[in-house]
Amino acid sequence: MNSNQWMSLLGLANRARKIISGEELSVKEIRSGKAKLILLSADASANTTKKITDKCNSYNVPCKMVPDRFQLGQAIGKDARVVVALLDEGFAKKLLTLLD
Repeated sequence: MNSNQWMSLLGLANRARKIISGEELSVKEIRSGKAKLILLSADASANTTKKITDKCNSYNVPCKMVPDRFQLGQAIGKDARVVVALLDEGFAKKLLTLLD
């Protein structure tokens, strides 16, 4: 996985205002059907990981792991982030190919 590529694309999605970060806001977007892809940091707590993956499975939203919360936060120009939801189909598809 080339970390620079997915981080750059996530930063672009952030500037386009096509992402939401944070656990509760992401869960809300999953429920509303707006979330197209969830990025979850590998160092998230067991409780958060279970909550997010269960929601993703029940609402058929793809969920991908990224190395850590600091890379995820850095990609969107913020402090450490554990969960990021992408709201755009195009960005989500491209990120899925970069993260596979």
